[in-house]
Amino acid sequence: MKKIDPAFKIKGFATKQSVRLSEKTLAKTEKAGNYLTDLADVVLFLGKVFRETFSRDFEFKEFLRQCFQIGYKSLPLISITGAIMGIVLTIQSRPVLVNFGAVTLLPGMVAISLIREMGPVITGLICAGKIGSGMGAELGSMKVTEQIDAMEVSSTNPIRFLVVTRILAATLMIPLLILYADALGIFGSWAGANLKGDVSFVLFFSQAFSHVTFMDLFPAVIKSFFFGAVIGTVGCYQGYNAGRGTESVGKAANSAVVLASLLVIIVDVVAVQITDMLRS
Repeated sequence: MKKIDPAFKIKGFATKQSVRLSEKTLAKTEKAGNYLTDLADVVLFLGKVFRETFSRDFEFKEFLRQCFQIGYKSLPLISITGAIMGIVLTIQSRPVLVNFGAVTLLPGMVAISLIREMGPVITGLICAGKIGSGMGAELGSMKVTEQIDAMEVSSTNPIRFLVVTRILAATLMIPLLILYADALGIFGSWAGANLKGDVSFVLFFSQAFSHVTFMDLFPAVIKSFFFGAVIGTVGCYQGYNAGRGTESVGKAANSAVVLASLLVIIVDVVAVQITDMLRS
């Protein structure tokens, strides 16, 4: 029986190891290439959106229809969410303030908490779930059924008609929904305060807004516009760039919700840091 040279064994083992290392390197290179490709697609998409936003032929009727879909159709969910925020925050905070003898500070504390953080962030996350997923699923289904391709063939710009109108509508309507949720939250706080007490409506609201300053309201309104732009852009991008299969519609809707929610939190962190720098 012929013996195998030990040097040949070592050489073969080294060859296998080098093949494995090259496969891992190739996989990492492909992954990095995919990330760069996705980044380039996002930049090109944003460039098209920015260019079509300032074009002459703006689809005003479609913009109004999207404002109705995003704003009016979201009012029931936002109403319930805003009222519950105020009630829960009041019920949880009142016993602590009673122990410190500072129950008169309850309206101001709730108003500032809702206007600064809870109202914009929670409403933004709710809108990311409802509006972002709706945009992703709607545009994704249009992509799968080749309606977007048909618009391009018929000389209709799908970016201008489908994407720009939705992003601008979300940028405009989500801040209004956030202000609406803040108002209902303060009203719910008054209702929660009257569960174990007796506070007049006028007195509660006067105490609430006496603690609210311009630097509480202005940064919250500004960052809510960014929330709307982020939610609209992510939802439209995921739907517009969905795959051809039917399962891609669900993936587009799911990825739109996850990414939009994450970006809303990131934008909020950045906005809080900037606001803190301006106050100091």
